[in-house]
Amino acid sequence: MSTLKGRLTDGLYGLGWGAVKTLPEPAAARLFRTIADQVWKRRGKSVLRLESNLARVVPDATPARLAELSRAGMRSYMRYWMESFRLPTWSPERIRASIDVKDAHLLTEGLDAGNGVILALPHLGNWDLAGAWVTTDLEVPFTTVAERLEPATLYDRFVAYREGLGMEVLPHSGGAAFGTLARRLRAGGLVCLVADRDLSASGVEVSFFGATARMPAGPALLAQQTGALLLPVTLWYDGTPVMGARVHPAVEVPEEGTRTERTAAMTQALADAFAGGIAEHPEDWHMLQRLWLDDLDPRGGPQ
Repeated sequence: MSTLKGRLTDGLYGLGWGAVKTLPEPAAARLFRTIADQVWKRRGKSVLRLESNLARVVPDATPARLAELSRAGMRSYMRYWMESFRLPTWSPERIRASIDVKDAHLLTEGLDAGNGVILALPHLGNWDLAGAWVTTDLEVPFTTVAERLEPATLYDRFVAYREGLGMEVLPHSGGAAFGTLARRLRAGGLVCLVADRDLSASGVEVSFFGATARMPAGPALLAQQTGALLLPVTLWYDGTPVMGARVHPAVEVPEEGTRTERTAAMTQALADAFAGGIAEHPEDWHMLQRLWLDDLDPRGGPQ
């Protein structure tokens, strides 16, 4: 990323965090809904990619239905950003009232057992709000991993934002994150990972909506290495100010097979749980990048 473009990007995000949170909420909601509709109408690469991804999720959708879903998807994505810009100003009461978590007992019971818990989520709904609920309502700190962004000042903004919500944020690059996550889990802690896209060489191939994609091996490997509970989580909006969430039953470590085979089976089980949540609420899946292997550039990288 060029220095000028990087400064501009960082400045725009800074403006969002500095200005949007001061707007009256109805005005902020209208603004981001308008932005979503304008971006959708321009039919740029991100919108077309979202529509292509949604065509995998809803294979029998007509072109009109896909357009409707992608428009709703951009509105959902912009709602995520509007909420994220404003989230640092929300009171604990507002955070608690903004999410309805089903089967939360699976998480609390897992934490009470003392062996550590891994929450694995897809890019559904607002995962930052879900994290704020964990640190606010449950009063449980957790550790997560963030991809390094360019420019570095933008990455620092995201780290400061999430740390302000009570999260410990580790950089994805460098190779040290896995060891730190394992130590947190062995101490009975909580780790939260967004885990529906991994284009690295270490990604695990899974069947996802009838085609092959790669998802990260980290959640399954951490569960095997530390004995922590691995819980899938899905999120969704339902047309109200309250976001829905569900904690799914634990992904068990297979009793037989090599580590590679166990990791593959567990990652497939995560993919299946994610697929169920995405199929129920496809417009809330914020996947604006290439995911399936046969959509990737033939030279081996995402486009």
